[in-house]
Amino acid sequence: MIEYKINELFETIQGEGSFTGQPSIFIRLQGCPVGCSWCDTKHTWEIELGDEVSQNIMLAKVQETSQWTAMTVEQILALVKDKHFQAKHIVITGGEPCMVDLIPLCSAFELQGYSTQVETSGTFDIRVSDQCWVTVSPKINMRGGYAILNSAMIRANEIKHPIATEQHVNDLKKLLAEHNIKSTPIYLQPISQKSRATELAIATCIANNWRLSVQVHKYLGIE
Repeated sequence: MIEYKINELFETIQGEGSFTGQPSIFIRLQGCPVGCSWCDTKHTWEIELGDEVSQNIMLAKVQETSQWTAMTVEQILALVKDKHFQAKHIVITGGEPCMVDLIPLCSAFELQGYSTQVETSGTFDIRVSDQCWVTVSPKINMRGGYAILNSAMIRANEIKHPIATEQHVNDLKKLLAEHNIKSTPIYLQPISQKSRATELAIATCIANNWRLSVQVHKYLGIE
């Protein structure tokens, strides 16, 4: 029986990509070896046995910590029901969620009438249901040394790429050419909401007929 290491589970508004504005239940998994320098969830990187806590402690966290709790699919479904969440869209993120098999989790929620979405770096095999919406945010030349998988790029329903410099744009264009990606929606996301990055993203989106993702939740000050 699979147990998922849950760092956070909460209801909010999706602030990025195609589902911006969608009420969503976020399931944040612990563990990621990719090593993105601008990552805003570095507390999810390491899996330490000493950080395992009870479900109640995990839910009661008021600040970002590396604490996690192990939960089965049945326990996760029961928790969502007990919390009386209204959202019907599930976002599985991390960390790097595709380090584990997500098919049982996606399938269980979909059988209950939810839509599912996974946000991944594209560096691990994507094991999700056929109906799951896959957001690949390709992490190119990161500290962990992981390559972007062709299978991940092909499976992507959208590609969401953080940028701050022209080099980030060039890296993305090279990646899209290498994997022959032509029709997948492309989102550029300014890193850290900096004005120069935002201006670059806007200009590049217009020039390439791509889309802008501005992390609405951060502008609103919500999780």
